Amino acid sequence: MATPEVLWWALLPLLILSVGGFLLLTLASLFRRLPEALPQAWTVVTGLAVLVATVPMWASVQADGPRSFLGGMVAVDGSTVLVTATLAVAVVATALLARPYLRREDLPGVELYVLLLLSAAGGVVMASADDLIVLFLGLEILSIAVYVLAALHLRRIESQEAALKYFVLGAFASAFFLYGVALVYGATGSTRLARISVHLASTTLVEDGMLLAGIALLLVGLAFKVAAVPFHAWTPDVYQGAPSPVVAWMAAGVKTAAFAAMLRVLVVTLGTHASDWRPAVAALAAASVVVGAWVAVLQTDVKRMLAYSSIAHAGFILLGVQAASDRGTAAVYVYLVVYTLLATGSFAVVTTVGGRGDADHGLDAYRGLARRQPVLAGAFTLLLLGQAGVPFTGGFVAKLGVLAAAVEGRTYWLAMVAMAAAAVAAFVYLRILVAMYLEDPGADSVDRSEVPTGARVVVGVACLGVLVVGVAPGLLLDIAADAVPVLVGG
Repeated sequence: MATPEVLWWALLPLLILSVGGFLLLTLASLFRRLPEALPQAWTVVTGLAVLVATVPMWASVQADGPRSFLGGMVAVDGSTVLVTATLAVAVVATALLARPYLRREDLPGVELYVLLLLSAAGGVVMASADDLIVLFLGLEILSIAVYVLAALHLRRIESQEAALKYFVLGAFASAFFLYGVALVYGATGSTRLARISVHLASTTLVEDGMLLAGIALLLVGLAFKVAAVPFHAWTPDVYQGAPSPVVAWMAAGVKTAAFAAMLRVLVVTLGTHASDWRPAVAALAAASVVVGAWVAVLQTDVKRMLAYSSIAHAGFILLGVQAASDRGTAAVYVYLVVYTLLATGSFAVVTTVGGRGDADHGLDAYRGLARRQPVLAGAFTLLLLGQAGVPFTGGFVAKLGVLAAAVEGRTYWLAMVAMAAAAVAAFVYLRILVAMYLEDPGADSVDRSEVPTGARVVVGVACLGVLVVGVAPGLLLDIAADAVPVLVGG
């Protein structure tokens, strides 16, 4: 038996994250008290190292094409590299927000950084998986770390409740996904994505009930991770109860990895059966944009507003998924990059305004913010406008891309539903803007003039990225078009 080929350069981001996480854990075990800045600096440097490593990976993929290795279990293509780079950005942003938060809440610091790195490693596995079993392993590595991260604030009962809800529902979703893997294997005789695709393209199944049931269960498992309606029930409570920097990672990193996996499984592998799963994904998209937008209007807690907003954003991204085309896939990647910037920047503001206890997230806390912290309010304004999809922001480019993909896929009704929901969602962001600019500071609006340096960096980079993509989107559009995943190996 031939020894499986190993492309070490393609495994470099995964190795950096895994080794970085375990080395940090080892240091924390050997030394009772580490310098306060060390875990954050370690994590930021690790994330930046991963980001740098993706540059030669991208050049190699563009020059030599996609590659499959480790016996066809893992692949490296443009999608893998772009998603890995996006996850690295989310890791760096979360780490920058974590240290001032941990100091303010008087929480131990090393655990968050270790779990963050290991969770990101799971996301990279999901992005590079060329086999359903490997994909499941990546999903579990990512999920288990995030379950613990959600419970990190030991003195907040809301944090413990959030983690328990997320864990219980997440375990059910993982079980659905694994059962779906078993059914797809039973129908096709393989768990490798390339072999499944070849089998379905070359064979006419006499009875495809097992395959369709498997696809449905895979979709349920992934829909839970992206917080699509009706698998969204965990999202508001978890977003409200979990530590704010962790929520930034959940909104950006977890969603990016899950959508990357969804594209690879549905659009690339099961594209021959797109007529079977497209209606289901379109229904999820419509329900998500409508429920996310309308329920967000009823909220008075900003974290819950952003939670339901993330559900609506998931619905918009599903517009690109259900298009089942290269254009739709590229539009999804653009949306994921832009949403990573918007989510991390927005939760940087939320983390700063939340105050000690991480519980002060009502609209009252944002009253008069433009007078107390004009720069922070201005940055938050730009990020909210980006989430609303206002022209000349990255959010407009992202929304336009998925809407165009839906129209190209002839799901006109879905595009119209999404546009109507976007108008409703804009009112949610308008409520926050009115509180910041037109209302007087209330009793709960404590003056917190000191914005941590990490939050400044995250907000500044996010705003700059949103503006650059909004004004000159060409480079990102080209990268996303080149990142459309393909199946290699067999």
